[in-house]
Amino acid sequence: MEVKIQSIHFDATEQLQSFIAKKVGKFEKQGEEIRKVEVSLKVVKPETAMNKQAAIKLVTAGGDIFAEKVCDTFEEAVDLCLDAVGKQFSKYKEKQRNK
Repeated sequence: MEVKIQSIHFDATEQLQSFIAKKVGKFEKQGEEIRKVEVSLKVVKPETAMNKQAAIKLVTAGGDIFAEKVCDTFEEAVDLCLDAVGKQFSKYKEKQRNK
């Protein structure tokens, strides 16, 4: 599984990148369906609260799964995105089993 982290208009710290890699790594246990995970980080409207945007896209054999959240911190946004993507992926796997 390939993990791609993209930070738009800023440089992500090593700590943030390792946090994302650790969290995304949990999807490796889900099986071979996930081919690639793309994480996009962006600061929206600098100097305001709730300005950290994270978007996560899982590229699977059956299609893409996407979630996007805006929070106070990137860590919080990534956690919420991973929760949303995890739920969508569980539904996807359930549909595949029922076929």
